[in-house]
Amino acid sequence: MNSFGEYLRGQRENIGLPLRKVAAELDIDTSILSKIERGEREATKDMLPIFSKVLERELKEVEVKFIIHSILAQFSGLKHLKDGLNETLKSL
Repeated sequence: MNSFGEYLRGQRENIGLPLRKVAAELDIDTSILSKIERGEREATKDMLPIFSKVLERELKEVEVKFIIHSILAQFSGLKHLKDGLNETLKSL
């Protein structure tokens, strides 16, 4: 599975946006965005609406990709991950 950063890079490149334009919209340095795309730094949930707008993607799609990556990055390999996720869903 691709990382969230790889997803972002793919979407950005698909529409031909330079790294600096996306970074400017986020009000961050291009080196920070580059690190996010390479998986060396994590995006924040506050960035998601901006990514959605700039990358011309539905917010739901961006959020779902972010959630999937966040869960797998932190909890992948836990024996009872599915049970924990099911219990979490019940509490939402």
